[in-house]
Amino acid sequence: MTPLVPLAPLVPLAAGQKSAEVTDWAGRLGWVAGLLLFVTLVYWLMRQGWKWRGSLQSDLPELPEVPQAPGEAKLRLSGRYHGSTTAGQWLDRIVAHGLGLRSRAELTLTDAGIGVVRPGANDFLIPAAALREARLDKGIAGKVLTEGGLLVVTWEHGGKLLDSGFRADRADEHAAWVETLNNLNTASTTEGIAR
Repeated sequence: MTPLVPLAPLVPLAAGQKSAEVTDWAGRLGWVAGLLLFVTLVYWLMRQGWKWRGSLQSDLPELPEVPQAPGEAKLRLSGRYHGSTTAGQWLDRIVAHGLGLRSRAELTLTDAGIGVVRPGANDFLIPAAALREARLDKGIAGKVLTEGGLLVVTWEHGGKLLDSGFRADRADEHAAWVETLNNLNTASTTEGIAR
């Protein structure tokens, strides 16, 4: 057995240790300034990338506006808008016309379509004729949730299919939206075939 070493002689050594005083202020300030310049450069590059992505997507037409009198509301949802992507490519974010900006959102389903009202960002309408499907998913560019935690609406705009992701304040509302939107889409497709 090894003999126990008393702790008493070690305590004064630990108490007597101090960190060295800073004497090289110029070097320290140089490092802080360099770090601030690096952070500024990274932020500027991210901003330029966002603008570049927007210019690549400039062929996307302006978004339809929410009508003043859209009609009677079939469903309402209060929650968050998490962004739009190219349909089926959950990491290909669409940033043109403010579609890449996350924000609070109020969704209202009427005969005209889905009115998306976003404080601090552009409101837009997803026309009923442009709706393709709705599903529950777990992620869209920049946001990943548990399975079924995101309402994703697929719609057509400017000849391109888009996925827009929404999260209700109460996630149990998602199922009603999926069912209603898919039934609406099936009814409009069936009517188009019958004509």
